[in-house]
Amino acid sequence: MNKPLFTSVLQVAVVVKNLDESMKIYSDKYGIGPWVIYEFNPQTVQNMILNDQREDYAMRLATCDISGVQWELIQPLDDKSLYAKFLKEHGPGLHHVALGTENYEETLKKLREMGHKIIQGGTWHGFTYSYMSTEDDLNVIVELYNVPQDFKWPEPEKVYPEKK
Repeated sequence: MNKPLFTSVLQVAVVVKNLDESMKIYSDKYGIGPWVIYEFNPQTVQNMILNDQREDYAMRLATCDISGVQWELIQPLDDKSLYAKFLKEHGPGLHHVALGTENYEETLKKLREMGHKIIQGGTWHGFTYSYMSTEDDLNVIVELYNVPQDFKWPEPEKVYPEKK
């Protein structure tokens, strides 16, 4: 391979047991934030995928920016998602890294040709995310984004800490 499949680090994601408690520690103790909070579920995400099959799941998440890289905390809201499985098997911790690509479709095709599958994914407000089965090769799950040019972040459910 002459050129890299991945071009940048976009996000670092950590699975947590309790999103509110985790945000409080990150923000109040370490000054990391502010956090914007969203819920992903069958009402907010279309075409949910688990193990290359159409299946619903749910999670609550919060994101913030650390020097141009998004930091994400994720609390599973069911026992089906990758996050729930990860929490049960490993406890809280680093779950995946989102990496940028020159072209989502071409990278997805190349990864599939290498034998990888989408182990979790969906489309949220037109923004498609795909977790790839890269953990055996790279020792981490890689998430890919396919973001429409006109994508705008929706209003969060809440922000922590709240603006005064």
